[in-house]
Amino acid sequence: MTVTPEAKQNAPQNVGHTPAPASSADLAVARRVLEIEATALHELAESLDGAFCAAIDLIEGLKGRLVITGMGKSGHIAKKIAATFASTGTPSFFVHPAEASHGDLGMIGKDDGVLALSNSGETPELSDIIAFTRRFNVPLIGMTRKPHSSLAMQSDCPLVLPASPEACPNKQAPTTSTTAMLACADALAVTLMERRGFSAEDFRTFHPGGKLGQRLLHVRDVMHPADSLPLIAKDALMSEALVTMTSHSFGCVGVLGDRDELIGIVTDGDLRRHMADNIVAMKVMDVMTAGPKVTSEMALAVEALAIMNDRSITALFVLDEAGVPGGLVHIHDLLRAGVA
Repeated sequence: MTVTPEAKQNAPQNVGHTPAPASSADLAVARRVLEIEATALHELAESLDGAFCAAIDLIEGLKGRLVITGMGKSGHIAKKIAATFASTGTPSFFVHPAEASHGDLGMIGKDDGVLALSNSGETPELSDIIAFTRRFNVPLIGMTRKPHSSLAMQSDCPLVLPASPEACPNKQAPTTSTTAMLACADALAVTLMERRGFSAEDFRTFHPGGKLGQRLLHVRDVMHPADSLPLIAKDALMSEALVTMTSHSFGCVGVLGDRDELIGIVTDGDLRRHMADNIVAMKVMDVMTAGPKVTSEMALAVEALAIMNDRSITALFVLDEAGVPGGLVHIHDLLRAGVA
């Protein structure tokens, strides 16, 4: 087949797979922005003092929720901050300051606290929320770059950010300032997490969906209960063990000792290794694999998966402190849960 010059010219170009040539000017701008913001974050870290600790004490002591508010770009940052606090153990939500002036002030209770964000500290839309907190003794944390602004002066705990320059060429578009707000709030949230001993289990409680929630599942969340386990005594015949294995469809049977502790396991592999023998007449203890790999119900499901992958097995018995089987987790359970 001959392709004419006209066809070549009209053919769609595979631009999606061809990287654009690097522009040194563009890269210089991008690096300058990141360096400015990185410098601002370093200055923020160095500036933290007793006011930050006071804010931590205030938030930790709230009986209600932490209400986050801000206008414009600060409002967008405030929404993300509220989500971060809520997912890390501090009940929190966002209130739009303009909506607050038209009835949403009623969302702020007497046991709540307010974190208000404003670069200038003079955002007009925040005035009603500030006045409301002063009237009803609602604790107020103000986050701003202006230490003598109305927001800072009215706050119970002003968090004054360094006056680092914005990264845009006109020094006006909120860039460095919003980055600093977000980072400062992250520092508050993480510090509170560590104070409270907020664990992976707590985190999964607030993140039951998504890959993160799946990876933080415990074995107890996916295991089969004790009353469904394939178990047999060590002195039983393999003919009985084969019936138990077949009826439970786990591809294995657990072998119990004199105190009902797990002492071994019989798998498909063990059956194949004794195919030449009169296996049905043999005792279970003569066929089993002793000291099998096991897990506990409090182990993470991903840890159980790692054991299975490492040993090329498909099931793990779950033992209690006395070594008695209390459950079984199968690779299919991990697949269904999205862990594998």
